[in-house]
Amino acid sequence: MKKELLRKIHDKEVQLAKLASLVDRSYICSELYNRVVVEKAILKKQYDDLCRNKFADKIVRLFPRKKTLICDYFHE
Repeated sequence: MKKELLRKIHDKEVQLAKLASLVDRSYICSELYNRVVVEKAILKKQYDDLCRNKFADKIVRLFPRKKTLICDYFHE
């Protein structure tokens, strides 16, 4: 699954490289370029989700850190 996502991301990068020179020439090319950028971002997010350690994320949610508020810096 990870290898397949990496291959798809690489394919999108190749498409972006080919479309980069055509972006300024027409509206259709710029729309296609933007669509490929969005598709690549979606694939990258899916890959990052697969690589994430889900067990560690659950532990972090159980023990949240205390958030520092701006008013905390002004206490005496």
